[in-house]
Amino acid sequence: MSTTQSLFTPTSHLKLLPPTTSVTTASTTSASPNHLRPTPASSSRSTRRTLLTTSTAAAAASLLLVLREPPPAHAASDDEYKKETSEVIGKLRTTLGLDRSDPNVASAVAELREASTTWVAKYRREKELLGRSSFRDMYSALNAVSGHYISFGPTAPIPAKRKARILEEVDSAEKALLRGR
Repeated sequence: MSTTQSLFTPTSHLKLLPPTTSVTTASTTSASPNHLRPTPASSSRSTRRTLLTTSTAAAAASLLLVLREPPPAHAASDDEYKKETSEVIGKLRTTLGLDRSDPNVASAVAELREASTTWVAKYRREKELLGRSSFRDMYSALNAVSGHYISFGPTAPIPAKRKARILEEVDSAEKALLRGR
């Protein structure tokens, strides 16, 4: 860069900017009341309000896209449902049949809880299964067993009345499953 060139070139004439007038200091007329005239503060408020409204609308639209109902899960086949439900019934009966002093009770309960959680997570959103008596009875039995073990621990024995009721629900679910219900 040479010394003769500069970024700013000085001029001998100064340019004066036009005077700024405040809208609020102007005289009022009967045709236009003061409260209707835009002031610099109110115009910035209206700009902010417009920006806020626009950003709120955009946020709401994006939230609706995120919160919309998820696409339906891939429906499991009827054969798969029957097979997995029968497996869970078998684990349930095996676990309930174990003696309380058996050292494998805690691990059997853990396996049953994992299997029941997987089964419930997979099939509770299947609308076609919700009306089936096999699903309803199996869900109720698993809920009762899981609730007991969560409340009292994996080694606590299930009371006789509760155990009889659970086994009754499991039998009912199994019969309904064989009938395709």
